[in-house]
Amino acid sequence: MTMNFRRSVREEPEINLIPFIDVLLVVLIFLMLSTTYSRFTELQLKLPVADAEAQREYPKEVSVTVSSDGAYRVNRVAVADRSVETLASALLDGAKASKDTVVVISADANARHQSVVTVMEAARRAGLTQITFATQSSTHAGTP
Repeated sequence: MTMNFRRSVREEPEINLIPFIDVLLVVLIFLMLSTTYSRFTELQLKLPVADAEAQREYPKEVSVTVSSDGAYRVNRVAVADRSVETLASALLDGAKASKDTVVVISADANARHQSVVTVMEAARRAGLTQITFATQSSTHAGTP
């Protein structure tokens, strides 16, 4: 029998922190890039004015006018009340049951945003999916 008097060399395990730091930096960069910081109080909008070509004429169109007080006119005919159902019915009458009719929304610059969204919702309920907005040229914005 032989005796082994050598001491066994036992290595201490190392914890490598470099991959951990790399993962944390990637997560940090991802969070920095994907997070948006917006301040809605700083937005000052004045609508609608656009530099666009001449207004297109659509062969099948329904014109919806939204006044500054929220009253609606479909093809120059006043709508009785401001409900979505009444407006959708008026849009269907104006479209003459054609689903490829374009809805042209002409909203006053001082009209409430909700009034325009109501027109869009009524068009969706009526099955009219093509919507465009009428604007005036910025060269004519100051003239009545």
